[in-house]
Amino acid sequence: MWILRLNMTDRTYKLEAVPERYKNLGGRGLTSTLIYDEVDPMAHPLGPNNKLVFAPGIITGTSSPTSARLSVGGKSPLTGGIKEANAGTGWAPAAAKMRLKAIVVEGQPEEAGKYWMVAIRWEGDALKVEFMPADEYVGRNLYEVFPEVYARFGDKVQVAGIGTAGEFKYPNSGVVFNDMKDRPSRYAGRGGLGAVMGSKGLKFIIVDPTGAPGVEILNPELFKEGSKKMREALMEHPITKPKGGLNTYGTAILVNILNEAGGLPTRNFSAGRFEGAAKIAGEAIFETNKQRMGREIYNHACSPGCIIQCSNTLYAPDGNEIASCIEYESDWAFGADCGIDDLDKIGEMVTLCNGYGLDTIEAGVAMGVAMDSGVIPFGDADGAIRLLHEMGKGTPLGRVLGSGAAMVAKTYGNPRSPTVKGQAMPAYEPRAVKGIGVTYATTTMGADHTAGYTIAPEILSVGGKSDPLASETAKADLSRAFQSTTALIDSSGHCLFIAFAILDIPSGFQGMVDEINAICGTSMTGDEAVAMGAEILKRERAFNEAAGFTRHDDRLPEFMKYEKLPPHNVTNDLPDSVFDAVFGNL
Repeated sequence: MWILRLNMTDRTYKLEAVPERYKNLGGRGLTSTLIYDEVDPMAHPLGPNNKLVFAPGIITGTSSPTSARLSVGGKSPLTGGIKEANAGTGWAPAAAKMRLKAIVVEGQPEEAGKYWMVAIRWEGDALKVEFMPADEYVGRNLYEVFPEVYARFGDKVQVAGIGTAGEFKYPNSGVVFNDMKDRPSRYAGRGGLGAVMGSKGLKFIIVDPTGAPGVEILNPELFKEGSKKMREALMEHPITKPKGGLNTYGTAILVNILNEAGGLPTRNFSAGRFEGAAKIAGEAIFETNKQRMGREIYNHACSPGCIIQCSNTLYAPDGNEIASCIEYESDWAFGADCGIDDLDKIGEMVTLCNGYGLDTIEAGVAMGVAMDSGVIPFGDADGAIRLLHEMGKGTPLGRVLGSGAAMVAKTYGNPRSPTVKGQAMPAYEPRAVKGIGVTYATTTMGADHTAGYTIAPEILSVGGKSDPLASETAKADLSRAFQSTTALIDSSGHCLFIAFAILDIPSGFQGMVDEINAICGTSMTGDEAVAMGAEILKRERAFNEAAGFTRHDDRLPEFMKYEKLPPHNVTNDLPDSVFDAVFGNL
């Protein structure tokens, strides 16, 4: 295993043996540890001293189900703190099979505005790395560019890159990866890491694993047993099994569920129910496709080896694709949060974000704040599409919107800024679902549902049941437990959605631990594995504290304390001590 360092100042590279400290790490555990070890917390996120780290998970590149995940890490230009963004893509197992523990991008070109790409391939018995100009791909929609890249490098390659949002260095810009049909639709979207990549003059990293040796498994028999346990749990659980909730309706199945619970943020977090929810929900996508295509269409995998298969495609009446895929958070961001109930328009906006390199969550929430501030009316889908084009083109207004929801609120003097540490809240109202509010406030990542998904017990009754409206100190314990386990899952290389199965089926959790032990040659217990997740959180927290964050940054927005949220008419009434207890007791 190696760490590959790409120096963008002089366009050279270096292969290093993996230090002992990193040998049992992967994914988020490795990105956060490398950033903690090597980046000055006070460094400017877009300056030469920040680094961008790509790390496949510990078991990524193996035959384990639903394990093709990749972490991208750096100091965030959106939050100013440490950041990990996660994606499912064939790029991840391709890098892992080439025995790349991590790729670390360092420095930046002396010539401003010049962009490069790096091609990495396996040749003979060695890794080959080549830098080449990428100017011909700059300033263009990624849906136009990706076919050209594949025509040039062949259909076996996997692509990571940025769109114009990253070139403009927007705090709302993601790192894009290809999906299973080579579309630019898989994103490590949150926190502006696309801008970090853009600041380094790096347009694409192209990997070709043909002939690579594959992932080394130290205990093949234990790995086989663990993988079997994981597969059986995923195939059994009603949420993750074939033709279960996620495979049939995708993640957008949550639209109606959260709306019924009064926790679907609507019109810039001014209400918890949206009257148009049923028109944009996962069920509506399924029925629309059935009507237009004349058959039931179940969902597909976002990455190799995924057996949950929750990625959908929305088809137009003529059979052409409008978008693939429309995740719940994207559906909500351009739907309920903007007061838009036109599914086709929402799909068009998702595709525009993919083409321009924008995070759909941050873009949609920024749009909601802009609507709340009078830039365009709520419900104006065509106006929203126009503003997305402004973001893609880098106009003055587009640059304000591309800077994220907090900047839009500040620019227009709007106190209703649904952000924590500068990052927009996703699709769960923290006044109506108290535990996810604790996660939003305290996670090291800025407001992020995936950092500690308490929606599982609070809304879905998975892993137990917790009253979402209860204002109790136990919400701190709930969030902390989920944050620690999530850091472990993000490090493993499994998709976060395995959490549904491993929370309810203990053998599934043991299967994940067995897989990790088999790869690393360790003998961790389940408790020790979760403790590893807690250690990752401690490093991230230490980085943020050194960057200037305090406990006062672990708070929900002030307006949520005094604005009652319909229909339950609730506020954020948790005392500060609950938020402080999350890391205080870690």
